Amino acid sequence: MSDLITNGRGLSLVPKSDVALGMKDFKSDQEVRWCPGCGDYAILAAVQSFVPELGLKRENMVFVSGIGCSSRFPYYMNTYGFHSIHGRAPAIATGLAASRPDLSVWVITGDGDSLSIGGNHLIHALRRNVNLNILLFNNRIYGLTKGQYSPTSEVGKVTKSTPMGSLDKPFNPVSLALGAEASFVARTIDSDRKHLQSVLRQAAEHRGTSLVEIYQNCNIFNDGAFEQLKDPAQRDEITLRLEHGQPIVSATKAVRRSADGGIEVVARSEVREEEILVHDAHRADPTLAFALSRLDEPAFEHVPIGVFRNVDRPSYDELMAAQLEEATAQRGAGDLDELLLAGDTWRIG
Repeated sequence: MSDLITNGRGLSLVPKSDVALGMKDFKSDQEVRWCPGCGDYAILAAVQSFVPELGLKRENMVFVSGIGCSSRFPYYMNTYGFHSIHGRAPAIATGLAASRPDLSVWVITGDGDSLSIGGNHLIHALRRNVNLNILLFNNRIYGLTKGQYSPTSEVGKVTKSTPMGSLDKPFNPVSLALGAEASFVARTIDSDRKHLQSVLRQAAEHRGTSLVEIYQNCNIFNDGAFEQLKDPAQRDEITLRLEHGQPIVSATKAVRRSADGGIEVVARSEVREEEILVHDAHRADPTLAFALSRLDEPAFEHVPIGVFRNVDRPSYDELMAAQLEEATAQRGAGDLDELLLAGDTWRIG
């Protein structure tokens, strides 16, 4: 096992690289084609500078994407990759991760790709706890098709497809993931490289499905969607940092239990230190993490950023491998021809 990368449970089968790699080794020779100023550039640079820390061979890393601006990502990584079809990246990645435990599998998707046509594929990958990492770029708009409202656009959003304002209640990606019993759920932002990379490290160390929502600015069709979190004058006041074992606070606000058993955000000056809620990312019950995920509504008055949930449970590929091993021990190796020719068959010609 000395040549394998392992996490705390010692379960990874991904081979280590025999040479030290750097950021330049993960840059492909393809010209990066996003609109100038797009938040995707910052995420790409953060990932390219982070992945060398994993110590993996490039041929043992795979980036799988669907359709959308973010889905050009595999072209720019000097690893293996799939630019697949709309919404189906989690399904393709599931097949890879389940059949090739020697691969580190990453899904790159957007709010439209993953939460509209790909909604079913996303929630089933999460509930199965397949060993893969999903980076969900959320710009709250359809960018590639020129500015229609998306499943995360706010109510009343005026776009080309909703000229009188959207009537749809938007999805909250973190809430959705927690509702699907995802074992690792986090949120970060494109403009905070240090925080983004910190979350990516924790996601990579997790065995099972990790979902990281990344607030990403589309400066062409939805510029300023997350301006409150980027404005130096107010970002420290509204950003609630989630760190396991630490009080949940911003510069001026704190989270505590409310009288009705829920949680509420109050001024730090109005609450005693012992009343402030301490974050427990490893809590088995996702109820509290779900309550935290709702605090950014309706208008980003206060926004939790960090790892909401990080719990340990068997991954789908582990369980599948164990089941196959048990079946082989009980019945011996299977015969594919025998299986295909079982029951009623017809020979033609």
